[in-house]
Amino acid sequence: MEYMYNIHPILVHFPVALLFVYSLIKILPFKKWFPKIAWRDIERALLLIGVLGAFAADATGDLAEHIARPNRALVEMHSTFAGISTFLYGFLLAGEIISVFRVKYGSKILDSRIQKILAYAEQILCDVFISNSVAFLGLIAISITGLLGGVMVYGVSVDPIAGMVLSLLRISI
Repeated sequence: MEYMYNIHPILVHFPVALLFVYSLIKILPFKKWFPKIAWRDIERALLLIGVLGAFAADATGDLAEHIARPNRALVEMHSTFAGISTFLYGFLLAGEIISVFRVKYGSKILDSRIQKILAYAEQILCDVFISNSVAFLGLIAISITGLLGGVMVYGVSVDPIAGMVLSLLRISI
């Protein structure tokens, strides 16, 4: 007899926690409160590990769905918000990767058009207003993703706002 193990619940908590903390650091004025801390390095580490973890959690989500077989509408909405979360944080990570790449290797790029494209992409992706807005949207998306995952595992009665969110998303259980 072949056993399938559901490792999704083990993997999913790390990216949720890391990306949640990343968003809080990005949005709240921690840089003003604690100016001597290298917040950019902390943000980048949380973002990189969180996005990689999100990909791992996503890869195991399909297996979890086949093992548990929960409410179809709930699974689809959970998957949708997980995808939105991964996209938003991936967008932020792309900006950070371009920023690091330009600092380390930008002068070695001989084609001025590519340098301009990278500079423009960095300007947009790393803009404070844009990155803070995307981090806020990511925080909302990942919170809803976690809430929906919790509803699948524990039901509606554990989270006091689960019923309201399910109602807003028009999901009946």
